[in-house]
Amino acid sequence: MLSNLNLNLLRSLYVLLEECHVSRAAQRLHITQSAVSRQLSQLREICDDPLLVRDGNQLIPTPRALAMKVKLQQLLEEFDTLLADKPFEPSTWQQEFVLSSSDYVAQYIVPDVVAVTSEQAPNVNLAYRLWQPEFLNQFDQTGIHLASTMLDEPPAHLSSIKIGQDKSVCLMRASHPLRNNKAISCDELIAFPHLKVTGGGDKDSKADIALKQLGYQRRIALKVPFFSAAVNALQTSNYLMVVPEHIARNLSNGSELTYCPLPFDTEYHHYWLMWHPKYDGDKAHQWMREHVLNAMRTSTYSIGMN
Repeated sequence: MLSNLNLNLLRSLYVLLEECHVSRAAQRLHITQSAVSRQLSQLREICDDPLLVRDGNQLIPTPRALAMKVKLQQLLEEFDTLLADKPFEPSTWQQEFVLSSSDYVAQYIVPDVVAVTSEQAPNVNLAYRLWQPEFLNQFDQTGIHLASTMLDEPPAHLSSIKIGQDKSVCLMRASHPLRNNKAISCDELIAFPHLKVTGGGDKDSKADIALKQLGYQRRIALKVPFFSAAVNALQTSNYLMVVPEHIARNLSNGSELTYCPLPFDTEYHHYWLMWHPKYDGDKAHQWMREHVLNAMRTSTYSIGMN
């Protein structure tokens, strides 16, 4: 029986029981009288009951139809409530929301997100995962709701919005032998060992490509997964580190580090906020990505659009 029944038939039956008149029911349902008559015939067959019996110009409900009317009203109201486009209330939102990016974002951007979320959506649990390049092609399987990383182009299979862009610079300790150089040469750049942060997105391959084109290659003497470890290593050595300018600017403000331009030009780093398209219309996700994007663009430690 259920395979032959749909919501339109139930709504038509309810209106017919209210009007007891085919033409008036057709007007309310915005369909033709013949369409209403066909629906009534279907309903009679499905219910194995006349439902409405003609008496002059009126239709009289059968006892079976009258018993169905109250239940139909309740059912249709429940369907309307279920499908209603209610405004999103962050204060009642309950979910674990998974973010992913570099440990830099975790340290400097996420606290701003937490401040807003804990106040306006206190029942949401946040989880953070360090971004890995392989996540890109298996995004839906990772369980990540929102991610940010560097990519030359927005991923075709994901929804995204551009956060900003910048270029690479050379970061070093404030007492480094190169600290007073307004401009460093390629020979000076490769004369010192380099440090590389492996966690998160690709931060320095553009510099390696430019160096190779000029006939140079740097030595990566230390690889660490986190920026906190990188900062500690830079402060106690003559290591150099190639990083995006907004990161270098922040790290040099918070510790005894300094930075200078590279001796060659590089392509821009492009930063994207990404999510699976299935969340495009999800109001809770829209609310969260709006606040994450705002934090990434307005935080003291973040990059703006260039």
